[in-house]
Amino acid sequence: MEKKAASRLTTEPAGKKRFPWLYVPTLYFTEGLPYIIVNSVSVIMYKKMGISNELIGLTSSLYLPWVVKPLWGPTVDLYSTKRNWILSTQLVMAIGLALVSAVMHLPAFFSFSLILLTLIAFTSATHDIATDGFYLLALPEEQQAFYVGIRSTFYRLAIIFGSGVLVVLAGRIEANTGNIPLSWTTTLLVTAAIIGALFLFHGFYLPQPAADHRASKEQVQAGVPFLTAFKSYFQQDGIIPILAYIVLYRFGEALMLKMASPFFLDKAEAGGMALSTETVGWVNGTVGILCLVIGGIIGGWLIAKFGLRKCLWPMAFAINAPDVGYVYMAYAKPSLPAVYALVGLEQLGYGIGFAAFMVFLMHTAKGEFKTSHYAISTGIMALGMMIPGLISGYLQHALGYEKFFILVCLATIPGMLTIFFLPVKEEKTA
Repeated sequence: MEKKAASRLTTEPAGKKRFPWLYVPTLYFTEGLPYIIVNSVSVIMYKKMGISNELIGLTSSLYLPWVVKPLWGPTVDLYSTKRNWILSTQLVMAIGLALVSAVMHLPAFFSFSLILLTLIAFTSATHDIATDGFYLLALPEEQQAFYVGIRSTFYRLAIIFGSGVLVVLAGRIEANTGNIPLSWTTTLLVTAAIIGALFLFHGFYLPQPAADHRASKEQVQAGVPFLTAFKSYFQQDGIIPILAYIVLYRFGEALMLKMASPFFLDKAEAGGMALSTETVGWVNGTVGILCLVIGGIIGGWLIAKFGLRKCLWPMAFAINAPDVGYVYMAYAKPSLPAVYALVGLEQLGYGIGFAAFMVFLMHTAKGEFKTSHYAISTGIMALGMMIPGLISGYLQHALGYEKFFILVCLATIPGMLTIFFLPVKEEKTA
């Protein structure tokens, strides 16, 4: 009884009671929106602004903050409260996006915007750390599990909003005015205003948990023995195939990710589909995201029913086989309904296959350092997306879209072969 009372005390906000139904969804929407702007929407923006595929591929370096964010997690504990970190990072992201919008008319817009997006990326990764930590402090344990689904739903809604609604908005402005820089200036200003409004709401409404306080250096050193956790992670059985699997599982997908939107937007003479910005927004933000969510649900259900070991191979096939659809599109240039269907199939397979991947990452988190182990795995996962992305533009330029997408399909094979060597035990299923 006393323990429960103490738990409530640590999560009781100062002043008026705050309802998680109001701030948990907005926090995780704010977490997802900058991520999709930095890593996906920026690709479409740069393509429409005339940036080459080689340089677009190099923007995969923007994944770096999510690769290394476990390294500065203790800093968030040490220098302020999670609430203050959330508010300060949201303010910086809103200002950063406004500044990106301001440089879109400049001759050197690419250099300036890339520097600003890098700042936003590091700020967004820090916001992720603070938000996840705040979630654990603001909600009692019995509520944390309940709101996990809410977190995921609103993060995905941010992905839909960013890759769909905002891209459609840019496309509409472009179609009506013929002014591409204006379309992206306006879209980025709208995004900055949304995050700014969420910053004001969170400043007013976020609770102030008693447990959310600045940690001492001694507490950080005692509570986050990162070097020990790091060492134990790399000493686990089967670490070589584990690392190979994490890096290579999505190698083909990582190559394709940065080049899919340029392929849809490029003119026919360049080998592309010559779709409008608005159409790409509809393709990615409606059927694409819907199928991704459905795929994730199906993947989770299948793993729960049959166990991870039995699902690894079928789900690896599910995530990789639909890439053949891009080879078909590159050669046949099918009608728009076929594009919707093939993108939907690819995203459905990705959702199913990614579920197995994430469950496996959870299996790599062991012992007393589960949280740190999982953070290390997700950092390596981001590295596995960044490295192929960096070379994707150069490969596409050298090969053309047809041969490039064939290479994407071949690049899926090494990751699938690593499954033979993974230390995954057979689970008991219901």
